[in-house]
Amino acid sequence: MQQYSNSTKPKPAPSHQIDSSSEDSSVDVAISKTVVNKPAAMRLFSEIPTSRPTTPLLDTIDSPTDLKPLSQDQLLILADELREYLLYSAGQSGGHFGANLGVVELTLALHYLLDTPKDKLVWDVGHQAYAHKVLTGRRDRLSSIRSKQGLTAFPERQESEYDTFGVGHSSTSISAGLGMSLALRHLKSDAKVACVIGDGAMTGGMAFEALNDAVQQNADLLVVLNDNDMSISCSIGGFSRHLAMLWESGYQVDITAGGKPKLTHLPEMPLANRRARHSALRDIPKVADNLFKAIGFSYFGPFDGHDLPELLRVLERAKNVSGPVLVHVYTTKGKGFIPAEGDPVTYHAISKLPQPSVDQQTSESTTKSTTHKKKYSQVFGEFLCDKAAVDNKLIAITPAMEEGSGMTEFAQQYPEQFFDVAIAEQHAVTLAAGMATLDVKPIVAIYSTFLQRGYDQLIHDVALQNLDVTFGIDRAGLVGEDGATHAGVFDLAYMRCVPNLVIATPKDENECYHLLNTCYEYKGPSAVRYPRGTGPGAEITKPGQDYEIGKAVVDVVYQASSVSNNSDKKLALLAFGPMVATADAVANNLMADSTVPAEISVVNMRWVKPLDTDLLDNLIAKGYTHIVTLEEHSVMGGAGSAVNEYLLNHTASIEQKVHIKNIGIADEFIAHGSHAEQLAECRLDVAGVTSQLREWFATQ
Repeated sequence: MQQYSNSTKPKPAPSHQIDSSSEDSSVDVAISKTVVNKPAAMRLFSEIPTSRPTTPLLDTIDSPTDLKPLSQDQLLILADELREYLLYSAGQSGGHFGANLGVVELTLALHYLLDTPKDKLVWDVGHQAYAHKVLTGRRDRLSSIRSKQGLTAFPERQESEYDTFGVGHSSTSISAGLGMSLALRHLKSDAKVACVIGDGAMTGGMAFEALNDAVQQNADLLVVLNDNDMSISCSIGGFSRHLAMLWESGYQVDITAGGKPKLTHLPEMPLANRRARHSALRDIPKVADNLFKAIGFSYFGPFDGHDLPELLRVLERAKNVSGPVLVHVYTTKGKGFIPAEGDPVTYHAISKLPQPSVDQQTSESTTKSTTHKKKYSQVFGEFLCDKAAVDNKLIAITPAMEEGSGMTEFAQQYPEQFFDVAIAEQHAVTLAAGMATLDVKPIVAIYSTFLQRGYDQLIHDVALQNLDVTFGIDRAGLVGEDGATHAGVFDLAYMRCVPNLVIATPKDENECYHLLNTCYEYKGPSAVRYPRGTGPGAEITKPGQDYEIGKAVVDVVYQASSVSNNSDKKLALLAFGPMVATADAVANNLMADSTVPAEISVVNMRWVKPLDTDLLDNLIAKGYTHIVTLEEHSVMGGAGSAVNEYLLNHTASIEQKVHIKNIGIADEFIAHGSHAEQLAECRLDVAGVTSQLREWFATQ
């Protein structure tokens, strides 16, 4: 269903069919002959299309070159078609949603004015790059985004020459763009560089480092600040308030009048944004200048990022201004889709539209009943609330991932004990360290892939001082459709080498809850790493228990029911985290095979550091000849390496010639796909691990 943003019902749009009778069948000529009318207003939608919409003008755009002959009226129609096509594609593939709808006009304007790929266009994070992909030759593949062998979720250099820089983490675009600008200067090229960065990403310290250096280098760099008052959660902090002040003052520069400042009346801001801005503006003094001008940028804005004619006017002139330039535009996340405009957090990303199964007997839609399973992030949030109810020293910190980390309820119940520090992972870790020097108990909720950004702080500020900070590390392991940029497959390697730090790997939801409690009660730096999504459905028993640190648990021992060809061999499967369930299923498979050992023990290792070396000693003493480690982590430097290090320096294991095999992720980045597809690719699913072990024993 579509609507229009005014009360006047639009006239029927004419057909945009290409004139096939023309002797000149080139796209450019065909477009110029197409008769179109400017729509009365931007089209609004309240439902996601379930079938591909008719997009005659968009269908002629195979590269940014095809935009050049279009009139302004045609660009406006193209914006509507592009927005509707993005709605349809997101419904088919899932993925990032609101940010992409919000930059339709901006993306069109940039590709219309820049000479890409000669000119370099750099996107920050990449949540908003779907329209860019459509306009750069990937339109018909967009519905494959985030699927195995489909388009990547973010810009990637290997995918297209128009993707100038691979992204996925926040606040990198200005640094990358500055590097390109300086390289082009060195090569004496006249190519332009433009970076698009959101207000959320601009809260990252790296962005400010790059802004400072751009002025120092007097680089020709165009930075477009896309201000939608949102990161993933709401933008917060002094920078957000500064943008609010700029908005309130209506400060612009009329670049058609020699760059003299001029205060103008801006179009009305959406209600949700106005409320946030009003709240942010309280008690803030008005200033004549702004941060960007103060450090040396030429500043133009703020402008309406959905006013395509105005964007074209401003960007056309701004790209020709020498030196560092910042154009400040405001957009609405989810623009054009009414539900997303009203609830941008929920519509930051969406799942695929459900495909109902049809009962062939009744031809009625049926749904399969499934047992409700909690996400690990929900388990974390539940633990926070339960613990805070009995311990007011608990402080929870997150770098802009309140919803994703399951902290919304805690933030509502205990607002004075909750700190969202914006996209600033390094700051989040050191903030916790500072708190831990006093009589409080900080917990840092952070994704594995983002903790990489706070590694120096983890070592120097927390572990070196042996401070009592707990890390709840979400999205550990492979993360499915978000792909290699967000995979949490290196944390064990970079954490277990750090002195003073203990590391836990729960096998299910219940164990996650109790390991969080155990690490919280531990007097020192600790980490609990858990995967994305739901667990196996284990019921959580309360209250929280204190597990013995460094103590593994033998999950089950299997005895062969018949004589095995390898009856003199005994196998121990040492599984870390969710791989315990995989190990159990693998053991069941192997016990039916006469080529494998007569006895198999499945061990829930539970702790990577400290490692349960007593258990390893006992296994050797009991005559276990083969030891296999399983982890959803890089094999190099991971939990299996910890086992190797102990056994290879253990006299008994050397004398008895214990055979060791590490199963995990090979030395490569794993491409996007479903989590199950990624596991299968790595041979980390039940079938893959079973076949690896059968192959291994065939060589013994």
